[in-house]
Amino acid sequence: MVNASATSASEPDFRDSIPRTVKDLVAGSVAGIVQVLVGQPFDTIKVRLQGQSAANPIYKGPADAFMKTYKQEGAAAFYKGTLTPLIGIGACVSIQFFANEYMKRFFTNRNLTSIPPSERSATKPPPLTTVQLLISGAASGIANSVLSAPVEHIRIRLQVQTTEADAIATGRTFYKGPVDAIRRIYAERGIAGVWKGQGVTVAREILAYSAYFVTYESLVQRYMEREGITDRTKLPMAKAMGYGAVAGFGFWIACFPVDVIKSKIQLDHLDPAKRLYRSSWHCLTHTFRAEGVPGLFRGFVPCMLRAAPVNSFTFAAFEIAMNLLGR
Repeated sequence: MVNASATSASEPDFRDSIPRTVKDLVAGSVAGIVQVLVGQPFDTIKVRLQGQSAANPIYKGPADAFMKTYKQEGAAAFYKGTLTPLIGIGACVSIQFFANEYMKRFFTNRNLTSIPPSERSATKPPPLTTVQLLISGAASGIANSVLSAPVEHIRIRLQVQTTEADAIATGRTFYKGPVDAIRRIYAERGIAGVWKGQGVTVAREILAYSAYFVTYESLVQRYMEREGITDRTKLPMAKAMGYGAVAGFGFWIACFPVDVIKSKIQLDHLDPAKRLYRSSWHCLTHTFRAEGVPGLFRGFVPCMLRAAPVNSFTFAAFEIAMNLLGR
């Protein structure tokens, strides 16, 4: 692996000229692409379970959803709607990591002010507090929501599609692909239609990314302090993957019921006169009355199965990319 020590002291490292913002965004894009490719099949099953009717469900559970999807539509069905997240989630994860890294640097510089100026060059800044890490994660979620709402809206509408006949029978529009979906939704409801579910998406992202980044960064910070490591490039990739898996569990545990409501809102009819839910709160109360607590955890099992591999590879990809770019 490339690192700064591999470069001769007499030769400047070209990576030092790359702006930190560019490094964060590029590394985040790499992590986002890896995240989509690893996680899309799990996410397709999750969304199909979340979007089905409680009164007349199509699938009995995750295993049944997997088998029926595979038998009826083939392996390619698990990657329905992938183009949108591959482009969009790549951008979203770039924003997530950039915002988180920016806030971490902000708080690190702020913590340095507690050290006398004469001692700053020789003293390691105090570690970030849990509150600072939570705020950094929340900021990344808010920034991410601007793109994640439309990206996920388009993706889940494509994910629940089986055949055109089934779409018509259930009262849904059948979209030929992400571009067709964006074009037709915009034509029907304008920009608000494309960004359907923005409010509940912001709520989900704040909860999710606060838990996500505080878990990962706290574990990394504790490990480096315990081992006496000051250079992040020395973090073993096995540790990054393990901590990423734990962070993934934290992400979904923190936000899953809100994610269910988000999916229901985004799958609801575009025409306000034909919608089942008047608001996110109405969707929550309606779901709870009709299905109880289990209704707020539909798709939880495939989501948890997805969390470990997806986030292991996401954080490993980010750390490797940052190391190659020169932290």
